[in-house]
Amino acid sequence: MIRHALDTLCGSPRISKVFVVLSAQDRAWDRFDWSDLGTRLSVLRCGGVKRADSVLNGLEAIAGEVGRDDWMLVHDAARPCLTMGQLEALLDQVSEDEVGGILAVPVADTLKRCGADRRIDTTVPREHLWQAQTPQMFRYGLLREALVNGESFTDEAAAVEAMGHRPLLVASDSGNLKVTYPADLLLAERILQEGKAA
Repeated sequence: MIRHALDTLCGSPRISKVFVVLSAQDRAWDRFDWSDLGTRLSVLRCGGVKRADSVLNGLEAIAGEVGRDDWMLVHDAARPCLTMGQLEALLDQVSEDEVGGILAVPVADTLKRCGADRRIDTTVPREHLWQAQTPQMFRYGLLREALVNGESFTDEAAAVEAMGHRPLLVASDSGNLKVTYPADLLLAERILQEGKAA
């Protein structure tokens, strides 16, 4: 899955460097040839227990290579279907923003909040609700500060929000799905095949 995401990220002339953060114990990476992705790809073996740990460890590892105002994009390896169009929309709309932003999709389904007994406690209005995706794009200094000062967040936008900022939502689509369940893998495969056929 990571190969598809890296094809898109490394294929953008607007991205100067692509870092892959892996666990220090990861040996699967070494079984593949990544050389065709070019010299902008760099591996950092400093992954943490949680996503926020891995992102912060990666940011600290590259501290000497980037400036405080350089843009950072954080992307899930579990999102293989990122398109160049989605990436370009994020770069276009966020590059002039003061805070940064994320790809996201307006929630289409009715949402239910349940109790411990798995019975519905309430219906949550879906107006103004968006489903967060990646990449999430913030300046290096702000993102590092948000992750250092914050608790463990499930995404970078939440860490930036906790500092009082309001990141921009950039409309994406459901094709940029996160592979979480076995059925998602089949759907991702179909999306990728259709994208190559187009």
